[in-house]
Amino acid sequence: MKKKIVLTIVLLLVAVLIYYRDLVSYGWMQGKGQFEILWEAQPIGEFLESPDFPDSLKAKLRLIQEIRSFAVDSLGISPSDNYTTMYNQKGENLLWNVTAAEPFALVPYRWKFPFLGSFPYKGYFDLEKAKLERARLDSAGYDTHIGMVSGWSTLGWFKDPILSKMLERSEGDLAELIIHELTHGTLYVKDSVEFNENLASFVGRMGAIQFLKNRFGQNSAELTSYVNSEVDYEKIYRHYLNGARKLDSLYTTMDESMSVALKSEQKKDMIYDIMKNLDTLRFKERKPFQWKTENRLPNNTFFMSYLRYRGKMTSFENELEERFGGDLRAYVTYLKGVYPSL
Repeated sequence: MKKKIVLTIVLLLVAVLIYYRDLVSYGWMQGKGQFEILWEAQPIGEFLESPDFPDSLKAKLRLIQEIRSFAVDSLGISPSDNYTTMYNQKGENLLWNVTAAEPFALVPYRWKFPFLGSFPYKGYFDLEKAKLERARLDSAGYDTHIGMVSGWSTLGWFKDPILSKMLERSEGDLAELIIHELTHGTLYVKDSVEFNENLASFVGRMGAIQFLKNRFGQNSAELTSYVNSEVDYEKIYRHYLNGARKLDSLYTTMDESMSVALKSEQKKDMIYDIMKNLDTLRFKERKPFQWKTENRLPNNTFFMSYLRYRGKMTSFENELEERFGGDLRAYVTYLKGVYPSL
């Protein structure tokens, strides 16, 4: 009887592995890539003590530790051992995300993962495998894109390391990135990537401003440069978000009887107008855009990335001011109670 039970369990496990072989293969590949990074990451103390490691980069490592402490003590971010080690990328990129969307609707293709839910992107530590996934979705008629990932959070499952390329960022951008990723480990809503990314972007931006004020001063060059850059980027974000709304309106008015060729032509014309009008934007620091007709036009995945990371920012800003009087720590503490992390 026991042998029959064991045999039945084994057969069930084999059947499950066969049925989910693609998912198992992907999980193994991602786990292997993540493990290699975690295994080779070194305590930051080793870099700080090394005479061969540049002093300018040592200063960035120390700054990250200040950002971590500030995030916990002043912003209410949950404490962790994240960013106490560093992985030396040696100039190489590590992770790429594949995204896809319907060709005539701002609707993302979603990948489903056990326990974590569904995501509008799929990460790869192997660029060639990412290209294969994109090709599969291309052949199915989706708009697709592969983007490089500069940082990610394992949501508390592992000790996230600093990636050496992070140290190339300015003080403000570095603070925003670290606080953004730490927010993911503090607050996570299953199957709500848009909420999670918008919230992390919001806390990252607002937290960076508070950190720079505290660390460098109200009139510091570091704070002024970051705020001016944010003003510039805000204009770009709004331009693309307005473009996304225009595209959405176009798609909803497309008649089902329209040919794919006609739909594609209308889509192309609208995206071209959106990109062409970038030259109307004026900035504090960066140079004006000059979109060239020979540049490849973006597709729906491009506009959806702005919806994913910036589409809900205004609602967070309003709630912070109206309900919490601008107190970011109180707001984060409230959200931790409503949306606990994994």
